[in-house]
Amino acid sequence: MSNKKLKIIIFDGSFQTTTFIRRLIKGLVFQGHQVYVLGFNLSNPSPVKGVHYVSLGSNQDKLELLTTSLVLQGLNACKVLLKLNKKELQRKNLAKVLQKVQPDVIHAQWNSVLPWLEPYLKNKAYPIILSQRGYHTNVRPFVNKKNYAYLQQIYPQLSGLHSVSQAISEQGKKIGMPFTGIDQVVYTGLDFKQFPELMPYRKKNRLELISVGRAHWKKGYAYAIRACELLKKNNFDFRYTIIGGKHDEEVIYLVQEAGLQENIQLLGKYPSSKVYELVQEASLFILPSLEEGIANVAVEAMTLGTPVISTDCGGMQELITHNQEGWIVPRRDPLALARQIEVFTKLRTEKIETIRQAALQKVELEFNEEQMTKGMERLYQKVLSS
Repeated sequence: MSNKKLKIIIFDGSFQTTTFIRRLIKGLVFQGHQVYVLGFNLSNPSPVKGVHYVSLGSNQDKLELLTTSLVLQGLNACKVLLKLNKKELQRKNLAKVLQKVQPDVIHAQWNSVLPWLEPYLKNKAYPIILSQRGYHTNVRPFVNKKNYAYLQQIYPQLSGLHSVSQAISEQGKKIGMPFTGIDQVVYTGLDFKQFPELMPYRKKNRLELISVGRAHWKKGYAYAIRACELLKKNNFDFRYTIIGGKHDEEVIYLVQEAGLQENIQLLGKYPSSKVYELVQEASLFILPSLEEGIANVAVEAMTLGTPVISTDCGGMQELITHNQEGWIVPRRDPLALARQIEVFTKLRTEKIETIRQAALQKVELEFNEEQMTKGMERLYQKVLSS
């Protein structure tokens, strides 16, 4: 790998980046690269040290948009603003930022930022990489014909793709490939120093199940609730906690319809430290999703020593081999999920401990921050040398 230090623009659309990007930019700065994060906001309660955050002008605050534009463009900004063309002003701001920074590579985090980069894709002014992740690659293009057609035009203009799993890479090939043919899988990486030491597993009198994630159809909570209904019919003593499901009408309705108010508790959002505490205290982590790339919450649960049952969605079988680092069940199958939970309850502690150790070894080897940062560096350098 070249030792050249790069100017890297991360175009996320917001300063409050995803967990993956936050960990990535920390690693890139540590390696000596200059990192710029572009967004349409100013709010940034916990910036990463050493990262340059550049606003393209607020989507909500007209005064801030004008102020930002005046700094970047001078009095020319006023002429555009008088025409009430906010997006044109932001596009001109983007052009000024790119002209000033002269990045070696632009890394687009979401399909939604691609329209802003179209002029630079067409004239190949800068190498541009797109991250393929979850819903935006697995689902939206295949239920929205307009989005699919748009991405089919854009993909051949890209310099490279970053895929968060091999499964998403294969799905993305149905849309198209960059003109370079470069598509690299780089898994998310954890900073294991932030996680507590793995303690010996102890069975509890009551089975404690837990899931984490916003209430959305793709999270599959409806199927997990149906599985809980089956557990209750079989007289299991359990509690299922859904962190992120507190205010969702559908989830609340399904819990009440199944008569599971005493068995299922719905919690709101919590800081990561509290989520880790609750996950570590649970007997079993459930990922009932219909769609994922590779779920960060499952990787974190495995690091915390909480055994994981996941559906066979997205790239989860790249993380978990059934009965080795956890367990895999079919999507949309409450009966299979309930049966696997029942099987888990009958396992000896020694078997559970073997699974936990294998899970921790897997994530420490393949999902660490160093491999993530080096993997993305290799992708950037590969694109630059193509």
